Amino acid sequence: MSDLLERLRGRGWRLTAQRRVVAEVLNGDHVHYTADEVHAKAADRLPEISRATVYNTLGELVSLGEIIEVSTDGRAKRYDPNAHHAHQHLVCARCGTIRDVHPSGDPLADLPAEQRFGFEVSAVEVTYRGICPNCASA
Repeated sequence: MSDLLERLRGRGWRLTAQRRVVAEVLNGDHVHYTADEVHAKAADRLPEISRATVYNTLGELVSLGEIIEVSTDGRAKRYDPNAHHAHQHLVCARCGTIRDVHPSGDPLADLPAEQRFGFEVSAVEVTYRGICPNCASA
């Protein structure tokens, strides 16, 4: 069973066939699918699943804090199931591929006190950008 499915079961979230298949599609490392990609993959497993059900389920999972909505450069939103594992993103500037990365160090500690302007910083989002190997070789 996936980490996401385990977390949802632990919360007592009602796992209908449709919700379960969406959670199964979102299982794995480096998963950053768009809603349309989630729908297509879910429909391969459960042909009767509707696009509205997928969008509603993704919205519920974001509201629950079980997945993260990732937006990069005005592209379609993507959904990341690694909401409970600290990580940053590496994004290809050409094709939009996203990979999870785990740099050492604490990005919050890297912001000097005089650059915080009195803010109580509670979270940091870092996005590394570059060109993936596939695009670089094309």
